[in-house]
Formats: sequence, structure tokens, C-alpha cells
Amino acid sequence: MNRQIVSLGFLFFLLFVPMACAWGQVTAPGAKVEKLAGNFSFTEGPTVDRLGNVYFTDQPNNLILKWSVDGVLTTFTTNSGRANGLYFDRSGNLLSCSDMDNEIWSFDPQGNTSVLVDGYNGTKLNGPNDLWVAPDGGVYFTDPLYKREYWLRDPAMQQDGEHVYYLSPDRKVLRRVASDLEKPNGIIGTPDGKFLYVADIKGGKTYMYAISSDGSLCDKRLFVEMGSDGMTIDTEGNVYLTGKGVTVFNKKGELIEHIPVVADWTANVCFGGKDMRTLFITASQNFYQIRMRVGGVVNSDI
Repeated sequence: MNRQIVSLGFLFFLLFVPMACAWGQVTAPGAKVEKLAGNFSFTEGPTVDRLGNVYFTDQPNNLILKWSVDGVLTTFTTNSGRANGLYFDRSGNLLSCSDMDNEIWSFDPQGNTSVLVDGYNGTKLNGPNDLWVAPDGGVYFTDPLYKREYWLRDPAMQQDGEHVYYLSPDRKVLRRVASDLEKPNGIIGTPDGKFLYVADIKGGKTYMYAISSDGSLCDKRLFVEMGSDGMTIDTEGNVYLTGKGVTVFNKKGELIEHIPVVADWTANVCFGGKDMRTLFITASQNFYQIRMRVGGVVNSDI
């Protein structure tokens, strides 16, 4: 969660939105952003299960909520560990960046929890923020430092910097895979597991890495001159960045559409719904949707 402006370059992009939309609009014709629920403290971390139900967090209130495919809002858990980013694994477990104690948690379908990651090299993490589960089950997550008022521990940086980590599919090995970003935040991979996008929100850039067979990252290249809080990807390979609304880029890094959202800060996005053609948006105190021309990928059933 971060509310700073993503990049000064964002203003430049907005000047060219009308031209960009002509390149390949992703929203459905005539679709508008619709508010589904509100009065939260700060919404974050939307993700989808294999049925199309969307889960998201109200981090300050320690909640994970569920928006069903039938349009019903319920509470999944009242003890999320102050979860931020969420993602389902292929076994149907909900993984969370639970930064109350700077850990990665796993919730089974009944809401029972287990801790997957409690630190690195014997030291607490800074505060896991966002994560993505690769097709082979490996977990990539970002670990920036955003000081939380609810922390009981020393709020200073715990690690020697703000990095990206990889947890092996068997959950036995945790490795640092990127240490060259100022403040990594949003993260998403391609459905084939070949590439990983990581947003450097402080640096105002988003990068693309190739994923090696052992889970390590290589061939880093600049994707766009814009950072992001949360991220998602659609079936055409377009990448969705957040901050001031939702900004969509094609695989070449070309701006193709901007989706304005009436909120101080747009934190994160995911696809969901019965046909996976609805984009769900967490933005400040509210939860939104918009119908799409394109579809999304079901996280737990790649």
C-alpha cells in the first residue's frame, strides 16, 4: 500500500490517452467504473479463486473480504495478520503478505492459517507487500518498508535493503532474487511462468525479468517509465498498473488505455467474475468493478 504519485511521467502519458485508446481498448464498449462497496479504511490486495470469487483486504481493519460471483460481500477472516497483497496457489490456498509480523501466510479454504515465511537469514522481513504464484508453485514477493503504526517491533528497516524474494515450490528454500530496485511494490508474472514484472514505485519505473528454470531472475529490462502499487495481467498479455486510476500497457510497453477511478489512490486490481471479464479495483475506502472486453487468468488453475 502506497499513496504517492506513481511517476511524474504519468502526466505525460495522460496527454496521449485518446490516441492510445485507438490502439486497442481493453474495457467493454460503454463500460463505466461501478462502486460495489465502500466505507472501508483502505482496500488492497484483490485476487480471484478458480470460481471467479474475488477476495480483498481492508488492511487497517485486519480483514479479508470476499465478493462472490453472485455479488454478495462476506468476511473471510477477521485476523488476516494485517494482510496487504493476496494470491491463490494451485491447491486453492490463499497466500497473504501479512505484515503485522512481516510474514507470508497461507489460509486453507476453511480459513485456517500457517506461516510460510517468517524471515530471511534469521532476520525479520521489512514488510511483505505483494506476491505472485508461478505455475510451478514458486512464490515471488516484494519486501519494501512502509512503517506501520500497529507494529510492536522496531520500525526500522530489518533487512539490508528493499528486495524481491522467491520461495521454492516445496516451500523449503527462500532466496533473494532482485536487489537492484529502490522500492519494489507491485508484482505479477505471465501465465506461462516465463516473465516477471516488478514495479519500483519509488524509482517510478516497472521492469520485466526473464524467469530461469531454477526460479532466479535474469535479463532485466525497462518495461515502462511508471511505477505501480498493485498489478495484474490479462489474457492478451496487457499489463495493468495502478496509482491514479488504472493504466494499461500492451506487451511492448505502449499505453493503450487509462481507466479513471474516483478515489485518492487506486491500490490494486484483478480480474474475476463467472466469465473472468470483470476488472475489480481496490481504491482507498472503496471497492469497484468495470466490465472488460478482455479476460483474466484464474490464479489457482493456470
